[in-house]
Amino acid sequence: MPLDHRLSPEHEELRRTVEEFAHDVVAPKIDDLYERHEFPYEIVREMGRMGLFGLPFPEEYGGMGGDYLALGIALEELARVDSSVAITLEAGVSLGAMPIFRFGTEEQKREWLPRLCSGELLGAFGLTEPDCGSDAGGTKTTARREGDEWVINGSKCFITNSGTDITGLVTVTAVTGRKPDGKPEISAIIVPSGTPGFTVAAPYSKVGWNASDTRELSFSDVRVPLANLLGEEGRGYAQFLRILDEGRVAISALATGLAQGCVDESVAYAKERHTFGRPIGSNQAIQFKIADMEMRAHMARIGWRDAASRLVQGEPFKKEAALAKLYSSTVAVDNAREATQIHGGYGFMNEYPVARMWRDSKILEIGEGTSEVQRMLIARELGLTG
Repeated sequence: MPLDHRLSPEHEELRRTVEEFAHDVVAPKIDDLYERHEFPYEIVREMGRMGLFGLPFPEEYGGMGGDYLALGIALEELARVDSSVAITLEAGVSLGAMPIFRFGTEEQKREWLPRLCSGELLGAFGLTEPDCGSDAGGTKTTARREGDEWVINGSKCFITNSGTDITGLVTVTAVTGRKPDGKPEISAIIVPSGTPGFTVAAPYSKVGWNASDTRELSFSDVRVPLANLLGEEGRGYAQFLRILDEGRVAISALATGLAQGCVDESVAYAKERHTFGRPIGSNQAIQFKIADMEMRAHMARIGWRDAASRLVQGEPFKKEAALAKLYSSTVAVDNAREATQIHGGYGFMNEYPVARMWRDSKILEIGEGTSEVQRMLIARELGLTG
């Protein structure tokens, strides 16, 4: 029986709603925000009012009662217009709120999820460190028990949504002990914004995603209650691996949106731009480029929707998530390059969306697991590694 990745009426209605929002609200504002490296607070507030930050969460916690497929649909439509806005939603949901929903106590869920689902607050995911990127198990940040508190010391880098005016918390991984074999025991701990000793650095100067918030964090004798432990002590690394598996589905949807946005812009430009007395879209060389771009975006969409469907149905999805993330991120970079080429000199001008898409695409092959890590995961799932 063939797989059917057509959308249900409810999912199609969501897609159209977000598509309209992206074109009517995001598109007119994002160029100026992007060039000034400003966080899109007004857009985020509107997304909160629409319920986008609560899409995959139950209504009892302030969510919309949807699923991960719904989140991916929203991310794809946003990224067709802008990736800074899309990554703000992706990180806020799959990395900020999802760890609390998946592993938090009932008290933690009641305290944090309603405000995260409404977009009133953003959460961040503190995993990456300056000396260990892909080697997340090499965490050096520590948390020791002292009375009824955790005392945290260390640093994190490249953390999205960690320093905005509405950031409410960062969930950090930290070494809380040693296993019998001497390996670190890593736990996850919620650190509310503004906690003494928790310092947020100035925003990075980035190649792309310039309207999103990305910072380095440091922790110097940061004290939080023992009750801020998220999930089981010593299981923080395993918990975050699960979160990353899910996040790869979301990033794949975002990458697919960027790839499709490159098609959208190239088709429009090819019809409008004239050389030698005719539209450049009448040239077979341009037609073939755009046809290949559409093929790549279409196949990437099938990939992320397949992984999302497996996730929603409770089936194994690790390999499919890695496949989708690897392919869609490659497609995003390829389509951004080709779209820039089709636009010629104008593609190198920031006033054209493809210039922004070109700048935004490369990080998709790096964030939430590099392409090399995805290949390693796929090979492992195929039984090719020890």
